[in-house]
Amino acid sequence: MTPFKKAVGKLHLWLGLASGLVVFIVSITGAIFTFQDDIRDLTEPWRKVSVQATAPVLPSRLQAAALAGHPGIAAKDCWTTYFGPDRSATVFFTDKAGAPLLVYLNPYTGQVLYEQDLRTHFFSIIQEIHMHLLLPEAVAKWVVGGSISVFVVMLLSGLVLWWPKRKQERKQRFAIKWGARWRRVNYDLHNVLGFYVASIALVLALSGLFMIFPGLLQSIVFVVDGGKPAPQELMETKLDTLQNVTTATQPLPDIVYRTVRRLSPANEMVLIGPTGAGQAPTFCWTYKKALHYYHRDEYAFHPVSGQVLESRFHARKSAGTRFSDMNYDLHVGQILGFGGKIVAFLASLISASLPVTGTIVWWGRRNKTKKKSRKLVSA
Repeated sequence: MTPFKKAVGKLHLWLGLASGLVVFIVSITGAIFTFQDDIRDLTEPWRKVSVQATAPVLPSRLQAAALAGHPGIAAKDCWTTYFGPDRSATVFFTDKAGAPLLVYLNPYTGQVLYEQDLRTHFFSIIQEIHMHLLLPEAVAKWVVGGSISVFVVMLLSGLVLWWPKRKQERKQRFAIKWGARWRRVNYDLHNVLGFYVASIALVLALSGLFMIFPGLLQSIVFVVDGGKPAPQELMETKLDTLQNVTTATQPLPDIVYRTVRRLSPANEMVLIGPTGAGQAPTFCWTYKKALHYYHRDEYAFHPVSGQVLESRFHARKSAGTRFSDMNYDLHVGQILGFGGKIVAFLASLISASLPVTGTIVWWGRRNKTKKKSRKLVSA
């Protein structure tokens, strides 16, 4: 082994030992979370409804039904989402005890189907572990972000170590010798599977880092746009609180819903943010396909008059902004449909195995070195 590879090997070893536990937890929870929507559709019947010929009821009616059992909670603090013709709508809010609640309703009748406390929901807990390790967010940002950054270096250094020096060695680097001793099988599992999963794991790791450190994603957007983002991407929604405006005669969520349905009629999913206290714009996002977050139109509304202050349509976005929009779908694999989810699941599962097999390799070599030293002393 060359001095360069020895140095890379040392780096790979110590970085792996330092970050292994976090990488294992984040990877295994990521694998579990990949199919969360599919599993929930099978186990939570209140997520689906029968399609009806009538139009969905307006957001104000959904909010009133969801908050009926929670006096003192204002509708202006709710998040309301329509997921599509065959899916229930939801209203999200935090109750007086601080519990995050998600209420499922029939979008055609406004009937409450189910109320879910997200503190005890399995996939909410998995997501919290995946993102924050149940640590305070300010601490988790650096623990998880630092470990995933190290994992990226590990993937690259692992490829350097895997690369065969001679052509005749390449064939054996692509296959696992299942008939060999268990230590050799473990070594091959680490090396061979690590090579096959490296490119996908790199995409998953980087897209995760973009969520933790948005500045990194903005740097990529800047590069993709050639250093010259489209003018509309630089727009910031500003609200002139001193301007005299006509107060809306209808509930603001209803105005928002009607407007975006008219401007983005082909989009299935509509997410309406809190309307606030009239001091900040009200935001709304519409998505082409339910539970997919890439293809979206964005709106900002005046919180008093309901006037559209700003709109950003997917078709007019720059290449960099489109890349930014696809980050979540890329991270969970659904950018490529169900097959992409399978790939992301397997890649996450193998990524979780790498710290385990790598530690076993290190432990075996360490014990082997100790045994050799004892024999030399005895001799």
